[in-house]
Amino acid sequence: MAMNIRHLISLADYSKEEILELVKLGEKIYNSPKDYAKSCEGKIMATLFFEPSTRTKFSFESAMLRLGGNVLGFSDANTSSVKKGESVADTIRCISYYADIAVMRHPKEGTPKLASMYSEIPIINAGDGGHLHPTQTLTDLLTIHTYKGGLENHVIGLCGDLKYGRTVHSLIKTMARFNTKKFVLISPEELTLPESLKRYLKDNYDVKIKEVRYIEEAIEELDILYMTRIQKERFFNEEDYLKLKNTYILDNDKIRNGKKDMIIMHPLPRVNEISYEVDSDKRAIYFKQAKMGVYVRMALITKLLEVE
Repeated sequence: MAMNIRHLISLADYSKEEILELVKLGEKIYNSPKDYAKSCEGKIMATLFFEPSTRTKFSFESAMLRLGGNVLGFSDANTSSVKKGESVADTIRCISYYADIAVMRHPKEGTPKLASMYSEIPIINAGDGGHLHPTQTLTDLLTIHTYKGGLENHVIGLCGDLKYGRTVHSLIKTMARFNTKKFVLISPEELTLPESLKRYLKDNYDVKIKEVRYIEEAIEELDILYMTRIQKERFFNEEDYLKLKNTYILDNDKIRNGKKDMIIMHPLPRVNEISYEVDSDKRAIYFKQAKMGVYVRMALITKLLEVE
């Protein structure tokens, strides 16, 4: 492994200053995308998606193409040599000769980290199991920075699957570093935030944690409401999923008492946890959030490839 290569496996490996620099660069690219149209000319990005994806995969591909680069890869592990039994280590060793940077999503936690240990090119973690999703967090940070005017001193409500939700885990760990005032955790008892993560927050940050079962119990105090779906793919049996899938359905009635400047976010895809009637509320910005993902990923790619 080349020791001087920078990867993005977890945002914990980046300082607050580096994270904010990426967010501000994403904002700059968002405002003047044409200025970066040839930044990655002649560069190739490999997309290694061992798990299904729409927004993450497409936004990375869009980001690289908008930077003037090219893309190769697969979106189904069954079309790769992993199907034949090849190890991730061997796969990434070879990919290092074909591309300049690689984006990996994998159902097993820690796999992008393992790949980075054998890679000669930068590796970006695009989600590993129920563990982390750092580029979704960068997307969330750019969205919050843009629509709330900064990252600090917010009351953030996180609703839905807090046990397996890698987007939630990444966001909480990162936003705690930016002086979040309070996390309001809204989930059924079966899907509460892992105790290890709650202990981590209490031991390392001066942040309040409030746990409730219903959105209505906390809606009035929230600056940000971050909805998530109940993830069918994380359950071991369908019966447990069916019991919980309709626990939270956000509608106009539930947000009636929310702050006028509250923002409603969602990493998408949604299933039925946000009613379509909410889409027309000016506080609902989840589709704008998806758009932000392209620009912050453009920022990340340019930084890791060290291009101007």
